[in-house]
Amino acid sequence: MKVQTVCVLGGTGFVGRALVSRLANSGCKVRVLTRHPQRRCREIEVVPNVSLLAIGDTPLAGHFKGCDAVINLVGILNEAGSQTFRGVHVELAKRVAAACVEAGVPRLLHMSALNADAVNGVSDYLKTKGEGEDAVHATAGLKVTSFRPSVIFGCEDSFFNRFAGLLKLAPVLPLACPESRFQPVYVRDVAAAFAQALEDDRTVGKRLELGGPRIYTLKELVEFTARTLSLSTLVIGLPDSVAKLQAKLMDKLPTKPFSLDNYRSLQQDSIVGGEDGFALLGIVPRSVEGVMPRELRARDHRGPYAAYRASAGR
Repeated sequence: MKVQTVCVLGGTGFVGRALVSRLANSGCKVRVLTRHPQRRCREIEVVPNVSLLAIGDTPLAGHFKGCDAVINLVGILNEAGSQTFRGVHVELAKRVAAACVEAGVPRLLHMSALNADAVNGVSDYLKTKGEGEDAVHATAGLKVTSFRPSVIFGCEDSFFNRFAGLLKLAPVLPLACPESRFQPVYVRDVAAAFAQALEDDRTVGKRLELGGPRIYTLKELVEFTARTLSLSTLVIGLPDSVAKLQAKLMDKLPTKPFSLDNYRSLQQDSIVGGEDGFALLGIVPRSVEGVMPRELRARDHRGPYAAYRASAGR
């Protein structure tokens, strides 16, 4: 079935902006739902074929009516206020799946995470991600594909850019869980996987893992960031006991730069071990070294939106 109209939840976020632009530029009509319509999102508003809609009091099924597919990208890394892991990853996922069935939408693409597991997840984040994933796959009458990416990088990501900021603050950066391993994946490759899966029946029912071409330790990635920005900051890996104490202390801060749940998630390597989504879809993922030097330098020298403009269309 040719997908002509798609509704995206989380479309104003990091992955969402890349995916919405790709879908719209391919000719799809895209509805982007947001809880905060007053927060302008120029990257989306200027793209043809895109409608930015306030969720308001309209039931999800009302927004989904007439769509060929729904994409749910909503997720949180830490709980804050009324936003809980269970509410966002489980209850919302169930509501989205039920609304798809009610509105007659046949297709759902769902963002999960590597190591998501409702029973054996090592953190609340991974447990609830797994529970939400299981729930949408169990929805009768709905063709579901879920995606499990490793850490996602690119312009304005919350990984490399966060460490870039920390590296500039002091001559030494103490790093928790330095030997945790990641398989970073480029945001535009993730967007390509979602877009291609929409009309690829081979992906129905699949839980596709997405990882880049190389595996790194966290310390290697932070040191790469320092070298790229010509910073001489010394990165020192913390012993596990100190890392756990750091997480407990930071967990009490309002912004939670590093939480105890984050620490637990880092106890398990974020690398592909299941079905490789890129291999199935014929996508060759791009490397950290091939993308991030340009993005980090552009942001560093010309402001936070320069890198996005520079990478538009790539």
